[in-house]
Amino acid sequence: MKKSVFALASAAVLLAACSQSAPPEEPVRAVKVITVGTAAFSSAHEYAGEVRAQVESRLGFRVGGKIIKRQAELGQRVKAGQVLAQLDPQDYKLAADAARAQVTAAQTNRDLAAADFKRYKELKDQNFISGAELERREATLKAAQSQLVQAQSQSAVQGNQANYAALVADVSGVVTAVEAEVGQVVAAGTPVVRIAADGVRDVVFSVPEDRVAAIKVGAPVKVRVWAQNTELSGKVREVAASSDPVTRTYPVKVSLDGQEPPVLGATVSVLPQSQGDALAQGTQVIKLPTTALRQEGKSTAVWVLDKASMTLKSQVIQIATADGNEAVVAAGPGARHAGGQRRGACAVARPEGQYL
Repeated sequence: MKKSVFALASAAVLLAACSQSAPPEEPVRAVKVITVGTAAFSSAHEYAGEVRAQVESRLGFRVGGKIIKRQAELGQRVKAGQVLAQLDPQDYKLAADAARAQVTAAQTNRDLAAADFKRYKELKDQNFISGAELERREATLKAAQSQLVQAQSQSAVQGNQANYAALVADVSGVVTAVEAEVGQVVAAGTPVVRIAADGVRDVVFSVPEDRVAAIKVGAPVKVRVWAQNTELSGKVREVAASSDPVTRTYPVKVSLDGQEPPVLGATVSVLPQSQGDALAQGTQVIKLPTTALRQEGKSTAVWVLDKASMTLKSQVIQIATADGNEAVVAAGPGARHAGGQRRGACAVARPEGQYL
């Protein structure tokens, strides 16, 4: 009898051990609910730009040689005609002296030929020589005259070469770069000094390939100076026809005519007022915080609150663009459609603790 009671008790223990306990109830998660409505689209494509001179010259010597002196310094203001750097002129001075000596020799030969021609002409007038002999003397005189002209031209060239040993500023402005130092041997045309000419300033910025078609020459542009917190207006002056080989972006130049320009090199914010944007500023659109978005497969979705049952349901939406830290809805609950109408506003939920 005792064995039967023990067996029943053991079976009860084993059955209790094999049975699974009921799963705990999932706790109710708190969410933040945002009522979605229309708001004005205020975002625009903004780029970082730099203030540069509209005319910037990269100056180099017209002859080659060794730099023995450089008067220009970075940031220095220079005037037109001011000497910026000098080459060793010794070889050019010697060449100029040789050219002048050739001029002297050619002039002596010309004078001698002229005297011979005069004497032979007098002999011809007295019929002491033939006409052919006089013609030979005349040809010799013409050749000597041509040699003199050639020597004079060569002397002028050599004189210019000696003068080119001094690099002179062609415009007034500010030295923005120094690309060669004293002691360096440079070839003709090698940039030595870069000068930003006084006058009109440009704002230069770069745009990606998918935005360059929306920026047209003459389009208005707003320019905000970061350091001064001021806003200027300008117009697109030039859009590059090809992309930069390094950044693969397209440089754009904006003219600031008739305004007090910022200092050279200042960093600015550029807001092109392009006509190619899908949404113009001020358009009434539906905007959602980016924290309310989630990925559902290859689609973007949000949780929508059903007020009747106070439950959430997933709703797939389409995003048109971004407006700051918010996403503009192109299709979905409450979004604007091609006809300009929208459905009633809805409440979008996002997990508690996520903020913009």
